[in-house]
Amino acid sequence: MENEDVLVVYTDGGCSGNPGPGGWGAVILDGDAETRLSGGEHATTNNRMELTAAIKALEAVSTNAAWQGRPVAVYSDSQYVKNGITSWIQGWKRNGWKTAAKKPVLNRDLWEQLDALYSALPVRWQWVKGHAGIRYNEVCDSLCQQEIARNR
Repeated sequence: MENEDVLVVYTDGGCSGNPGPGGWGAVILDGDAETRLSGGEHATTNNRMELTAAIKALEAVSTNAAWQGRPVAVYSDSQYVKNGITSWIQGWKRNGWKTAAKKPVLNRDLWEQLDALYSALPVRWQWVKGHAGIRYNEVCDSLCQQEIARNR
């Protein structure tokens, strides 16, 4: 299981329609302590909400004095976020923020924010299957759905 010093973070984001009203949710686990974060937008995309969830969670980690310097394990059900930040982003930056197809990278503003946070924190990324009964992934999905409803 996780080392007790590791902060465990779950994130999720989504939309009703794509684009449409969106929401994101995150849970930060510090031992038995649980911090829940959520937010949303009236008009956004699923990928923007997935990225925002990760950004907001890592911002919270980076600004909490008790969490400074601790390793972070981020669990996301978004291959887009996990693969983007751990693999694809190096090529995008090398290619002037263009994809392999020479098109501008979508959501560059959010990728740059996530990259800055990832570069400053000891983060390990892990993909988890969505809607598979994983407790905190389900909690994040529920937070996300509440925000979508609020932003309709």
